Amino acid sequence: MNRNQYAPDVVSAPGETLEELLEERGMSQAELADRTGRPKKTINEIIRGKAAITAETALQLEKVLGVPATFWITREQNYRESLARQQEREEFSRESDWLEKIPYKAMVKYGWIDEFKDKAHQLEAVLCFFAVASPSSWNSMWGKSAPAFRQSQTLASEPGAIAAWLRKGELEAEKYPTEDFNATLFRQCLAHIRSLTRELPRNFTDIVRKECAAAGVCVVIVAELPGTRVWGATRWLTPMRPLIQLSLRYKTDDHLWFTFFHEAGHILLHGRRDVFLDGEDKETDQKEEEANAFARDFLIPAAHYRVFRRLGSVSCAAVVRFAHDLGIAAGIVVGRLQHDGVLDRRNCNELKKDLNWVLEAEQEKR
Repeated sequence: MNRNQYAPDVVSAPGETLEELLEERGMSQAELADRTGRPKKTINEIIRGKAAITAETALQLEKVLGVPATFWITREQNYRESLARQQEREEFSRESDWLEKIPYKAMVKYGWIDEFKDKAHQLEAVLCFFAVASPSSWNSMWGKSAPAFRQSQTLASEPGAIAAWLRKGELEAEKYPTEDFNATLFRQCLAHIRSLTRELPRNFTDIVRKECAAAGVCVVIVAELPGTRVWGATRWLTPMRPLIQLSLRYKTDDHLWFTFFHEAGHILLHGRRDVFLDGEDKETDQKEEEANAFARDFLIPAAHYRVFRRLGSVSCAAVVRFAHDLGIAAGIVVGRLQHDGVLDRRNCNELKKDLNWVLEAEQEKR
């Protein structure tokens, strides 16, 4: 919705202005009909707002009354638009219960949409966010998405929250242009990004975004909404533009990097029509296993991991040395060992980097 455009609730019919002009000039409706060549019934219906002023009639009024045709045409357009908006608001008021399907209060809190006391205006703001014209249009657009996202129970249980999170990802992606996708360049940039994990510079999100964009991949970070329970998604916005969307749900570097490389695996290994939504309620299938293996082995090559395991020590000091030799963050190794049940989930967590500041930094950029 354009907040800089004034849209009054009520616009008077142009016929009211026409009637005032006739009174000022002492001209009857019948005389105006004779002068314009329009039927008397048509003139009366225009004055009562029952008939529209056509471009032809506007030109005739210009000649008879000396008021430019553009004035009458604009007044008529504004009036008809006002009537349409009034009718739409009445429909939105009747459909306002639909808002309960959407976490609009959280969206307002995050600054994604404006807040309105009037439910009809709030519903309109939500529809504008999704770029759809009505709740039924939303159901058609996002209801069709459910089968596309592979085996996600989250989408089935919280479709409004998931749809809002995904839509925000689309909107963020519009801010970051990319080259056409190039798988070779993307693999090369993944190797460099892997080396970034060790130091994790404050601008690492900008670096990741820029390097991936050069390879044709858009990367966005969008804080999760209540009820989403999702940490990543992958889809192709166009045949040459894949999108990786991350939520930083667990806000530690080990989870961030595994999710990022997992989503990257989907891009490199799977079809461009596949759509993946990864979260707590995700069921694992072959493609998910393939993406897991890609992330796991890209970060910690299988041969190196086997050697480390054979050494037997999983002390924090041993983890740090192993991570240093691999050139990756120690937190990634901790996360892997904890996931495999080799290391207790309470141990060595101090080696993981906290990423709470990342979401704050991303919000400031907007």
